[in-house]
Amino acid sequence: MAIWRTQPDLVRLNQLQRNTIGELLDIRFEAFDDDSLSASMVVDSRTHQPYGLLHGGASVVLAESLGSMASHLCIDAERFYCVGLEVNANHLRGLRSGRVWAQARAVHLGRSTHVWDIRLHGDDGKPSCISRLTVAVVPLGENPPR
Repeated sequence: MAIWRTQPDLVRLNQLQRNTIGELLDIRFEAFDDDSLSASMVVDSRTHQPYGLLHGGASVVLAESLGSMASHLCIDAERFYCVGLEVNANHLRGLRSGRVWAQARAVHLGRSTHVWDIRLHGDDGKPSCISRLTVAVVPLGENPPR
């Protein structure tokens, strides 16, 4: 049984990247199945740190963008919206070029919070980062938690 309240539409998800950091970093939603959503991001001068490696913060941008969108697809968007509450990342291996690929899987889909496990890897399939994202599910018209 799929976790999605709204069936993922990859064309639409990618259109939503326009005029955002996702467009700047060439984040692309790539695939989904019943319990995961996947995306990729370019590894080049836009996402490098000064030593020519993928910047850890760029990896976190990919993880939070992916997990937040996955949460959005799991809620009633006419009543709620999602915001990142906490994100962490363990950087395992540096990448210099190509694309970094990420897959988000739900750990917890509660009424007011979602927790996502997000695994990143390079074009060679070797792990580069493991991230966990906690998302707040907030009723429309309310401010997010502080």
